[in-house]
Amino acid sequence: MGVVEDTEPPLKRAKRLADEPNGFSANSSVRGSSVNSNSLRDLMARPLTSQGDDETIGSKGVIRKSEFVRIITRALYSLGYDKTGAMLEEESGISLHNSTIKLFLQQVKDGKWDQSVKTLHRIGFPDEKAVKAASFLLLEQKFLELLKVEKIADALRTLRNEMAPLRINTKRVHELASSLISPSSFISHTTSTPGKESVNSRSKVLEELQTLLPASVIIPEKRLECLVENSLHIQRDSCVFHNTLDSDLSLYSDHQCGKHQIPSQTAQVRLNTLL
Repeated sequence: MGVVEDTEPPLKRAKRLADEPNGFSANSSVRGSSVNSNSLRDLMARPLTSQGDDETIGSKGVIRKSEFVRIITRALYSLGYDKTGAMLEEESGISLHNSTIKLFLQQVKDGKWDQSVKTLHRIGFPDEKAVKAASFLLLEQKFLELLKVEKIADALRTLRNEMAPLRINTKRVHELASSLISPSSFISHTTSTPGKESVNSRSKVLEELQTLLPASVIIPEKRLECLVENSLHIQRDSCVFHNTLDSDLSLYSDHQCGKHQIPSQTAQVRLNTLL
């Protein structure tokens, strides 16, 4: 037997079902009933519901409270308000990082490369490629710091036994191997304060790790600033009569230029004379 295609519009079909004895509203007619009209609208499309006051914030219930607090905490630490950031973590009960991530980041800052690689594998990231790339980045920094203090044998072992087996970024492995031939020329390009140079390099490693590992685990630097800037750019681009400088944009209210800001008076007249 063939299948009869149902070409009846959804709204008409819903009304027909309401009039049937076994329909979704057998006790009352659709016509003249505001309750049934609301039921029809609910059947046609249901809006996303909030997950609860304890989990989401905002009038539309789409902002996760834990993410919001963590991003604010990250911004406070980035601005140098370490005490305030720590107080926010304690008062909210929402930690910026779990204990394993905290240990990992501290090991990177302290230059404990072997321990940091082990901790990285303990975190349990599902993306194996990202873990390998992060491991390579840590071991590369280990190699460079060994080379700076002229521990050539240790640097070679790191390159041969730890970095090469990862089988990624072979070109970079060859570049580092070539530096072993003349390490003095490589060291000559470093500053006279190797300790400070190491700290700066480790900060760069942390920044690169943020691009490799999930943002939900390590929140990117200046994430809050990025969100606010995007909001301002959207307001500026959607402003019909926009005629102000970006420096005039404010966080205190939504941006909207009025018609009065459109130039309407002649300020200068240029006369072209023919000779």
